[in-house]
Amino acid sequence: MRGIRRVLPPLLLVLSVLLAGCGIRPSGVAGAGEPLTGLAPGVTLYFVGGDGRLEPQLRRTGRLGTVSEAVSLLLSGPGDAGLRTEIGPAATRQVVVTTASATIRLMVPLTVDKVTARGIDQIVCTALGVHVQGGGARQTRVQVQFVQPTPESATKRACPLFT
Repeated sequence: MRGIRRVLPPLLLVLSVLLAGCGIRPSGVAGAGEPLTGLAPGVTLYFVGGDGRLEPQLRRTGRLGTVSEAVSLLLSGPGDAGLRTEIGPAATRQVVVTTASATIRLMVPLTVDKVTARGIDQIVCTALGVHVQGGGARQTRVQVQFVQPTPESATKRACPLFT
């Protein structure tokens, strides 16, 4: 009996510690957020396929690059990939990009008569693709501003492929 009296207090102490836990309360499932982005062998540009739908084309540049670089590359055309563009030729390919309150504003070196509605989609999807892959929000909208202001320049757009 004497042995039990010696072992009982430490045993009760261990048992109470186990029952009390470590003071950390269980929590619900915590979200991990969005998957990793930004790693890319190149940039995805959007061109028009034979059926008139937008099709992605990976340009192997060795890095993702910026929105400005991607849209400038888009303006150089589809190359010999069997795709086409609905964006007319531009004397320069420099694109000015500004961002403010969930809007990417692109000043493109084109007049609106050089771009079809599908061509505007090409620009918007290319810009948003780079933005999202670089860690930006999918909810961001793109405003394409042309050399000569038009009502189209005020429209904030989403990529039809991302909705």
